[in-house]
Amino acid sequence: MKNTLLTSLALATLATFAAQAQDTSSGVQTSSGEWTGSGEVGFASTTGNSRSQNVNAKLTLNQETDQWKNNFFLDALRSKGQVTVVGPGGTRYKQFDTTANRYDMGASAGYKLDPRSYVVTAIRYDHDDFAANRWQGTVSVGYGYMALKTDRTQLSLEIGPGYTQYQPATGTQVINGQSMPLMEPRQSEVVARGLVNYKYRITDNTSFDDTFLTEAGGKNTYMQNDAGLAVGMTKKLSIKVGFQLRHNSEVLPGIRHTDTLTTTNVVYNL
Repeated sequence: MKNTLLTSLALATLATFAAQAQDTSSGVQTSSGEWTGSGEVGFASTTGNSRSQNVNAKLTLNQETDQWKNNFFLDALRSKGQVTVVGPGGTRYKQFDTTANRYDMGASAGYKLDPRSYVVTAIRYDHDDFAANRWQGTVSVGYGYMALKTDRTQLSLEIGPGYTQYQPATGTQVINGQSMPLMEPRQSEVVARGLVNYKYRITDNTSFDDTFLTEAGGKNTYMQNDAGLAVGMTKKLSIKVGFQLRHNSEVLPGIRHTDTLTTTNVVYNL
């Protein structure tokens, strides 16, 4: 089932980009359509009385032509630190182990109906060893609208139906006073997808952006918000402080609904 979902996601995207390529060859596309974007990376390490390592990376690519509005992203996070482990007989000791390991990727292709509105196909997949869901994949179609676009401000909205499949992480249950693992089979359902993307250039070298995503279904509602403040050092390099919040409405016992991530990264503008 997981492979079937991923295949469907790939086919949906390839079909949309194939249509774009056909329009380009027929002369509908009049602008160059160059891809722009940015790459981010952050790393932190401590030694001595405590030991930890943390690295996160992000890649975002955007393309806009007279007929198309496209996007691609890839994020990764890996962290290690000292954790307390309970051994045989209840003995406790510390070991250096993985505390975060996740990656997510996605793409969207929007066909413009007019300068403000467009039809969009979107896909998203994420894998997280320490979240409410071990993995999740979503494909959707919908309607997008550029509500505001000036030299300093951009606001776009997207809404439409989608299909998601996910594997809940292993929870815990108490049986006869003992904590036992609780597992559920992978889930799938139709969802309503909504996306709000806001960008504001505060000064010539300072900008703020915020992206809110929701995938609401009868079994689970997933929400994610990414906010970032970037300060440019040169034309190509900037420092960015980011805050991400992820929330699942339904989780197994022993698993928290909300995960957060705060980053300080060096950004290279492509």
